Amino acid sequence: MVCLPEFSGHKAVIFAKNSDREPTEAQAIAILPRRRHAPGILKTTYIGVPQVAETFACILSRPFQMWGAEMGVNECGLAIGNEAVFTKVPINKRKLGLTGMDMLRLALERMPTARQAKDFIIELLETYGQDACGGYRNRSFYYHNSFIIADPQEAFLLETAGRHWAVQHVEEFCTISNILTIGEHFEEISCQAMPRHAAKIHFAKTYNDWLRTTIGRGAKRRACIKDWISARRGKLAPTDFFEILSVHHLPVGTFSPRRANTADICMHATGLLNPSDTTGSMVAALPVNGMPEVWVTGTSHPCMSVFFPVFIGLDICKDWLEPSSASDQSLWWTAKRAHQHVFRHQKQLMLRYQQERMALQKQVLLDYEATMNSHKQDPAAQVALSRTCIQHLLAFYTHWASVSA
Repeated sequence: MVCLPEFSGHKAVIFAKNSDREPTEAQAIAILPRRRHAPGILKTTYIGVPQVAETFACILSRPFQMWGAEMGVNECGLAIGNEAVFTKVPINKRKLGLTGMDMLRLALERMPTARQAKDFIIELLETYGQDACGGYRNRSFYYHNSFIIADPQEAFLLETAGRHWAVQHVEEFCTISNILTIGEHFEEISCQAMPRHAAKIHFAKTYNDWLRTTIGRGAKRRACIKDWISARRGKLAPTDFFEILSVHHLPVGTFSPRRANTADICMHATGLLNPSDTTGSMVAALPVNGMPEVWVTGTSHPCMSVFFPVFIGLDICKDWLEPSSASDQSLWWTAKRAHQHVFRHQKQLMLRYQQERMALQKQVLLDYEATMNSHKQDPAAQVALSRTCIQHLLAFYTHWASVSA
């Protein structure tokens, strides 16, 4: 989702996203520096594309084994998130194209503005297509993509179906959730998307796969987010989006993972019709002047997690250990063990866990405010803040992975 300042009342564009993936597909936070490159071919997830001379510094949240990313922000204040969409356009399943995550990372590394990134992703789509498996253990999971692309000045919604695409310029706010939404009103559309001899087209009705889209309940999640944002018009700050990313379809106090379904914003997998967990979350404020303010969980289930700040160009990834395919000592897997333990003993532990989690989140916010007020231009202080947060989080999740019920 993205919210513009004239709607939120905040001084910056606010971007937020959950990544919903397979439950054991750990998500890594990558902090990439600005880099120069020799001429050659860059290997993405399945295919190679020409390398460029220089790439921007970025913060990415990506499935640990994938080259591309689910969401990210670069040093220019460009933020992009993608969602899987299911369309009537057939996929050859030969892995000869780019994943949506590949396109997202390429755009963040190479483009400074939302408008340029939008045009670049369209160019990638038309050149290479998106015949690429997006699954982890599920190797038959193929899909097309929609994107929110934002910078401090403007934002776009780009929706795709095969090599077809349509673009809307965002007014006030926008949210996407596993469903094509662009109808007859769009800023741009690909020539091939228009049916032959048609005077107009409703992009979503033409290309949505009704069955898979309905099962995914993307429309319900979008409605929930729109209602939540609309009710807070003029009073939204980046930290408010921690809450919406944690929402379930059941009232607070009645939710349990066993009762989850695809209407939840914070997803908990239950089986074949609800196969995904939220495996990572990000919130970013994109000011006109200055570097983006970026918050991540580095863990699954935002309803059970603490958001902490990371800073573009300041690599502290070694402090939390990049996760692997199996349970290890990384932040992601340490939190996963804690979440599972608390869920197993929900009646005995959940209330106390949530009280301590919220107290820790409040302390992180206070520490961030103090650091930015007194050391805003001091990279060493910012690195120290992120490292301290990670140490506290590792201790918190380690404790709750085995606390007595």
